[in-house]
Amino acid sequence: MANNEDLFKKIISHAKEYGFVFQSSEIYDGLSAVYDYGQNGSELKKNIKEYWWKSMVQYHENIVGLDSAIFMHPTIWKASGHVDAFNDPMIDNKDSKKRYRADVLVEDYLAKIETKIEKEVKKAVKRFGESFDQEQFVATNPRVLVNKEKIENIKNRLYPAMDNNDLAEIKKIIEDLEIACPVSGSRSWTKVRQFNLMFSTQMGSLSEDANEIFLRPETAQGIFVNYLNVQKSGRMKLPFGIAQIGKAFRNEIVARQFIFRMREFEQMEMQFFVKPGEEIKWYEYWKEARMKWHLSLGIPKSKFRFHNHEKLAHYANAAADIEFEFPFGFKELEGIHSRTDFDLGAHQKFSGKKLQYFDPEINESYVPYVVETSIGLDRTFLAILSHAYSEEKLEDGSERVIMKIPPVLAPVKVAILPLMKKDELPKKAREIMDVLKVDHMCQYEEKDAIGRRYRRHDAIGTPYCITVDHQTLEDQTVTIRDRDTMKQERIAIEKISGIIAERLKK
Repeated sequence: MANNEDLFKKIISHAKEYGFVFQSSEIYDGLSAVYDYGQNGSELKKNIKEYWWKSMVQYHENIVGLDSAIFMHPTIWKASGHVDAFNDPMIDNKDSKKRYRADVLVEDYLAKIETKIEKEVKKAVKRFGESFDQEQFVATNPRVLVNKEKIENIKNRLYPAMDNNDLAEIKKIIEDLEIACPVSGSRSWTKVRQFNLMFSTQMGSLSEDANEIFLRPETAQGIFVNYLNVQKSGRMKLPFGIAQIGKAFRNEIVARQFIFRMREFEQMEMQFFVKPGEEIKWYEYWKEARMKWHLSLGIPKSKFRFHNHEKLAHYANAAADIEFEFPFGFKELEGIHSRTDFDLGAHQKFSGKKLQYFDPEINESYVPYVVETSIGLDRTFLAILSHAYSEEKLEDGSERVIMKIPPVLAPVKVAILPLMKKDELPKKAREIMDVLKVDHMCQYEEKDAIGRRYRRHDAIGTPYCITVDHQTLEDQTVTIRDRDTMKQERIAIEKISGIIAERLKK
């Protein structure tokens, strides 16, 4: 685990050094859990958005886009349940003065028991080799069974306590399990309190007659309240989807792990409206489709897994997360939820407006059901960064840090490098740059030795470097260098555009 922590620290440091992510307001000592995306980070982020938008909207005739406002009528959040139920149970340690989510403390404890079970299985695999029957071992091994029973007993206490808002019982679980503060090591806890995660502000010219409104904690509600506008103006037929990319805000109690959990973040969501009774079929379809999207980026399947929810939100009848193995373990990257007719039904009730679909096939109106795919843009960015970061030892004994970002997402696609700052080489390089920058994000660099420039572009993930040398002036050819293999080949200037376009398709 220490190695993974070290790796994560290196990724964070690299992200700052090479213009991917900066601490927000850093010259004023920063703002906790708020980050700015630098020159390379903002490009990578934009490319992820475009890649998602293409797969969701451009490639689907029955999915359209939306860009709804961050400020919304306060009753929307009443209808959605966020005013009454968007709370986290919070507990403070009296000695360290650190604040924690009470349920997360218990879930971390459960994860430790799960790890014990995994260790037992690993030991048995070593002992029995190929003849090992994991299913039978897990079902019969006494130590595994004791730990499984412990997990079940804790869940049978925690989940009902969470559902019933029984804060005293949540505290008692923490005490009974003798959970200590990770910082101080003490078990001196305050009472558990509820903490609403929505940021509120005032709207109005004078504070005394101002209305309290909220910064949206999710982008989904903007889609639901526009369902009828989109359906009618676009003459959409069920099933159809509405996709949106936008900022959301949550006043997280414990914001940690770099950009994994932030107070201001971006979501890429799609709400798919279906006929009641067909939602599970579409839920399964979108689970598979979304996993394919993640795998299309060339990240191995072993880095992803599905986590099906045992405890469902009050509005859902099926839910699963796609989890990614970050340096700090498997964590949620995307959620796929069958939300039933909860959202449209609630907005219909609170607004007094009919949010129904007239189905010409059965000559009836009904409130559609919804299947949601909701992915964190910042988390996807972190997943790509984590997987891309690599340290390589080269044949000559030197080392390089390389960001193996999928070329389609790379911030800079092509670096144009004149070998020297003389003999008409910069002029020729500029001519090539002017052609290529029409279609691709390019960077021109002439400072430092060519090897150092290659290293810089390896470190930001530039897939192709074009070097202009003296031979270029003679025969109109350049070398193109591949980031991952470091192989160089000689190609004609006129073929550069076509070759790069072809390689970026892969």
